[in-house]
Amino acid sequence: MEGRLIRRYKRFLADIQLPEGVVTAACPNTGSLMGCCEPGSRVWLSESDSASRKYRHTWEIVEVGKVMVGINTGLPNKLVSEAIVEGVIGELSGYDTVRREVRYGEEASRVDFVLESPDREACYVEVKNVTAAATRGIALFPDCVSERGSRHLRELMRMKAQGIRTVQLYCVQRGDVKEVRPADGIDHEYGRTLREAIAAGVEVLAYRAKVGPDEIRLVERIPVRCP
Repeated sequence: MEGRLIRRYKRFLADIQLPEGVVTAACPNTGSLMGCCEPGSRVWLSESDSASRKYRHTWEIVEVGKVMVGINTGLPNKLVSEAIVEGVIGELSGYDTVRREVRYGEEASRVDFVLESPDREACYVEVKNVTAAATRGIALFPDCVSERGSRHLRELMRMKAQGIRTVQLYCVQRGDVKEVRPADGIDHEYGRTLREAIAAGVEVLAYRAKVGPDEIRLVERIPVRCP
């Protein structure tokens, strides 16, 4: 359903003006939503009939300019899983099994996916959602300081040092960008760690999604650059 954003607050809540009145929706994004939470923006919500939910509505999409941006950080793992199965992410094809949310590493982490086959090495895949963008078609990650993001990169580097294939995958939920860059001005440590991870052999991929009210799906790879 479509509405207008009144305000986003307490990180996890947003007041939305619908034709029938104002509702409070869950905001499934812990980042700053830089550039994606201007009052008055057109937004789209999903609705749940679960009796256990405090807030029936979930904020899913915001219109930034003329571009729809998916803000739900719970969605990228689903998008990546579907794209692997459908062969969209060719770099991750050819594995027999996919395990999700696997505990690993030295810092009490969980990796999003472990891809496995009897005849090849396992592949550990960490997924990050990207919503922020600068000018000139550049997507940025993170949109706020992310110690968790740096921790995950450190864990991937340790796994790589053990001879295991590791991948950092950026799920870009907006169609107006042509590349992804670390947001050094927001989180210098993350940018430094990302460059260190690349030098250590961690594979870094970014896939851009086609975002619409009826469907969000990954469609194409875009480059990750660290100038």
